[in-house]
Amino acid sequence: MIDRRLVTNFDWTLVGLAVSICLLGIINIYSASYSYRMVGVPFYIKQLNWLSFGLLLSLLVASIDYHILEDFSYWLYGFLILLLVAVLLVGRTSLGATRWLNLGVFSIQPSELMKIVIIITFARFFNNYHVHDGLSVRDLAFPLLLLAVPAALIMKQPDLGTAILVILIALSMAFFVGLRWSTIATFVLVTIPLVWVGWAHLLKPYQKSRVLNFIDPERARLGSGYHIIQSKIAVGSGGFWGKGYIKGTQSQLRFLPEQHTDFAFSVFAEEWGFIGVLVLIALYFSLVVWGLGIARRCNDRLGGLLAVGVTAMLFWHTIINIGMVIGLFPVVGVPLPFFSYGGTSMITSMVGIGILQSISMRRFMF
Repeated sequence: MIDRRLVTNFDWTLVGLAVSICLLGIINIYSASYSYRMVGVPFYIKQLNWLSFGLLLSLLVASIDYHILEDFSYWLYGFLILLLVAVLLVGRTSLGATRWLNLGVFSIQPSELMKIVIIITFARFFNNYHVHDGLSVRDLAFPLLLLAVPAALIMKQPDLGTAILVILIALSMAFFVGLRWSTIATFVLVTIPLVWVGWAHLLKPYQKSRVLNFIDPERARLGSGYHIIQSKIAVGSGGFWGKGYIKGTQSQLRFLPEQHTDFAFSVFAEEWGFIGVLVLIALYFSLVVWGLGIARRCNDRLGGLLAVGVTAMLFWHTIINIGMVIGLFPVVGVPLPFFSYGGTSMITSMVGIGILQSISMRRFMF
């Protein structure tokens, strides 16, 4: 028997916000790929298929009591670690990065799925680990180890953007639980030399170039700085009302790189202008606020942690992608959730919505 209260408490606002962004994204993908010479199924049709599959998966996740996720968290974590190792050994390489596992019918990107798994894993740990005066450095030793392994494997691919996102999601959950000031100060002092070590020994030459281009895009105007320069031209040329649908010169003349994926926001800004961007950002802002509201209304600690983790994932994705395409952050290859083309990204985001829905529907039970 299905508890009628679950159906009564179905969160239509949550689904409506996510689907609205998805539909805007599909409309934008059609325009972004309009000038392509397509062979096979068009990108916007593929994205529509991924949206349909994502919604079904989201409903499936929502139908499951989210407390079950706690029982399988470490098993999921171990399985994803194995997939990340498999990517490094037999993964498919594209554009100099090895991030995908080819499963025959389709490919998956395990690093995307790790965002959800790290949320579930950290939620389980913090749900069973209670402190009264904030987390100390010693308290964080085990969760930091859990975080370090996937972050290192993802950076090895190399995929700096996803590794940063996984770290930011985990840190957001730790801040929600509470950190001592001494812990924050320790992390700041440790981070400074780690940044220098990372710059000197860990970052690839092209990653260093992206950081330098962020500081001065004109240093390689026709080379590695080309992406961000063309993106800022597209965003700026949209003006107040935009140039009109399928009338953006930067996108239709193919000046924008990766315009249906990482730089999809630039296409939208050029065609729909400030007003269109304002609507899109308002939808993302509403989604984040609604996710935090679900965390606040939740009556148990595990649900609150999961809701904060999923909301942090959507928030940081949005902030980093938009900041990247307008020149506020270095280019790190982070898609805009629900909006950029990509099957694994859509599935990950929809699973997150399913978790939020599961929490919202069961808020009366705990």
